[in-house]
Amino acid sequence: MTAEWNPALVSDELITLTRRLGDPAHDLVILAEGNTSQRLDDGRIAVKASGANMATSTRDDFVIAEVPPLAAMIASSATTQEELTSALDAGQHEGARRRGSIETLIHVAVQTIAPTAFVAHTHPTAVVSLLASVHAETAFDRPVYSDELVVTGKPLFVPYAQPGIELGQLFAHRLDAYAQSEGSLPSLVLLGNHGIVAIASSAAGAEAISLMAVKGARVRLAAYAAGGVAALSAESVAHYFEREDFHERRKNLAGTA
Repeated sequence: MTAEWNPALVSDELITLTRRLGDPAHDLVILAEGNTSQRLDDGRIAVKASGANMATSTRDDFVIAEVPPLAAMIASSATTQEELTSALDAGQHEGARRRGSIETLIHVAVQTIAPTAFVAHTHPTAVVSLLASVHAETAFDRPVYSDELVVTGKPLFVPYAQPGIELGQLFAHRLDAYAQSEGSLPSLVLLGNHGIVAIASSAAGAEAISLMAVKGARVRLAAYAAGGVAALSAESVAHYFEREDFHERRKNLAGTA
């Protein structure tokens, strides 16, 4: 069985993170947008169910998913969307269909490449504004202020793909290439015309990355309106990554391993 409904396995920490990211005041998601997950001790993940509202989520709104069989679906070019939908189905419980989010493969890809405690996917208006613009691929190439660099690090950009098997496979491919190149996972992934993914070893880190991505987008939008973005120099960025206190702050604020 690839997915099951077992509310007892869903932690308070995951519920709190999900509700905080779903708070309308943050403008990260509306309605049933977005999803979160937590890696369990046995390697499975608790991931938000399809159609559940993040702001009001409870333990009932999560599905427990097996990683290896879903990872195999990512690896196979023959996998269909129908097969994925079936694999995420945890059955009918208390009068409701419980099915893992259609974007569960994003969370699975992270666990396959480098097991991580928390993954949070949201659709912030300010960030999506840039990711739906002509600047999408390059807007976050260079940091525009130091705290952004500390918390979000070097983001990964993934072009638009239809949510589901198509996005899962492209995301996994780009994430693996990044990990091979950089030696670690990115803290922030930018999905073209779609949203963001925060990857962290703590719930607080996943929240910090998500919120800092929003501030970074707002700064860029204002800078573009004022005539253009003057990003930090490559020399300054390289110097930051050489500093011991930089890595300590990243660990404390962004939940990096």
